Amino acid sequence: MSLFRRKSKLSEDTMVNGVKMITALHPKAIVSEQFRTIRTNIEFASVDTSIRTIMFTSADSSEGKSTVSANVSVTWAQQGRRVLFVDADLRRPTLHSTFGLQNTQGLTTLLTQNSVDEYEQFIHKSTIDNLFVLSSGPIPPNPAELLNSRRMDSFIEKVKKDYDMVVFDVPPMLTVSDAQLLTAKVDGVVLVVRFGVTQKAALSRTKELLDLAHANVLGYVMNDAAGDAEGSGYGYGYGYGYGYGKTDEKEEK
Repeated sequence: MSLFRRKSKLSEDTMVNGVKMITALHPKAIVSEQFRTIRTNIEFASVDTSIRTIMFTSADSSEGKSTVSANVSVTWAQQGRRVLFVDADLRRPTLHSTFGLQNTQGLTTLLTQNSVDEYEQFIHKSTIDNLFVLSSGPIPPNPAELLNSRRMDSFIEKVKKDYDMVVFDVPPMLTVSDAQLLTAKVDGVVLVVRFGVTQKAALSRTKELLDLAHANVLGYVMNDAAGDAEGSGYGYGYGYGYGYGKTDEKEEK
């Protein structure tokens, strides 16, 4: 597993400051339109099945999954859908920083109670119409066990009835087992790949893990593919499949 881990220290920026909500701040920007295109393509990928729960993950850390999941969640809310955005990254959470929330209670608090029936007390209404958020809560000693629990299953079933879309921001696939455990619990998975950063071997291994978990992979988001868009620091494209098998060795970072 160490083959795929970064040698440099992981950035703590998004954990402290949250992610950039370009779709909320500048909904008419070109980058916001690209996020809406991602939303539309996800809907096209799920045309034959009902997608109510979806998770965004990546091969490794700092590849943009939290930024993508947050902004796509906003575009669904702007579309008029009732959206619940859940921070299921119980090791490096970012949602509370993004939305300016206290993280003293959240998903971990809920999953350690006897029942998840009163889950609504942990849900926060964001400043964005139709968008509700559930932060991670205190970082627990047993994240994988909580996410793989029956209480998590019950929670997902309950929120599917109360929200049009439930979006989970989960840990990277290659760092811990948390994301792999959740793939069987959600309707679809989107993989975030950062251009020039995600290694071909890491991407290949991630795809293998998703296949082993029988994940319904809807596609991938190529993050930062177009470089700096209008000075915003974003560049996004959406595609189906992975294409890593055809990548030239010289392009691998």
